[in-house]
Amino acid sequence: MHQDYLLRPGEPARLHERSAMPTEEGLRKREARAQLAALQPRLNELQELLYANRRHALLIVLQGMDTSGKDGVIKHVVGAFNPQGCRVASFKVPTELELSHDYLWRVHQMTPPKGMVGIFNRSHYEDILVVRVENLVPPEVWGRRYEHINAFEQLLTDNGTIILKFFLHISHDEQRKRLARRLADPTAHWKFSISDLQARNKWDDYIAAYEAALERCNTPHAPWYIIPADRKWYRNLVISRILKDRMEALEMSWPPLLDAWRGITID
Repeated sequence: MHQDYLLRPGEPARLHERSAMPTEEGLRKREARAQLAALQPRLNELQELLYANRRHALLIVLQGMDTSGKDGVIKHVVGAFNPQGCRVASFKVPTELELSHDYLWRVHQMTPPKGMVGIFNRSHYEDILVVRVENLVPPEVWGRRYEHINAFEQLLTDNGTIILKFFLHISHDEQRKRLARRLADPTAHWKFSISDLQARNKWDDYIAAYEAALERCNTPHAPWYIIPADRKWYRNLVISRILKDRMEALEMSWPPLLDAWRGITID
């Protein structure tokens, strides 16, 4: 079922035509949460295998409009992993040092080494999204970055990194509800920013920028998944299934005991 959310190379994104609601008929929140809980031990085991083998790294890229649930995925899905084997990176406004380098410099430093899982809460894609919509750099600058990113991701995969990119697809109306809940809940006020409303006012511009990024940076080695995100429980379940299947496809096994240690007895 989750292959339905895979954007195939050359396929148009057409986000306005895609539902942000669950598509599995009859699936309810309680059942989905039970399935998610049942998947977590397997995800934990697969991460431990990844760490033990040290032949691959896993990079999880999370992108989406404000309130689409990037933090929620990290908490409820990636939370199945051992924190010692993970690193979460969140890319904010570049520092003066970062601006003195090429825009991918800070990103490359945060990519995971073999055996580790890296999670990007926003990513290098901000440099063809925000900079485009907010006119931070000229079109001739951000227009060249699609190919830069494709080459960068090819470099990572050539070095053994598995890249899973998730666009969390939330509807305009659901975002309104989530922002309103943040304003109504004193414990969530710290999450609210006026920049969320400013970006919401440019919704169509951001959707157009996302469609361009999804289509032009969608390759066989680093494809995009467009995940319905209006229901958090379904979003989390679908991403967990994809992680499980992709990691199982590596056909990892436990490394054998070194020959040097065979025959050793423990007194």
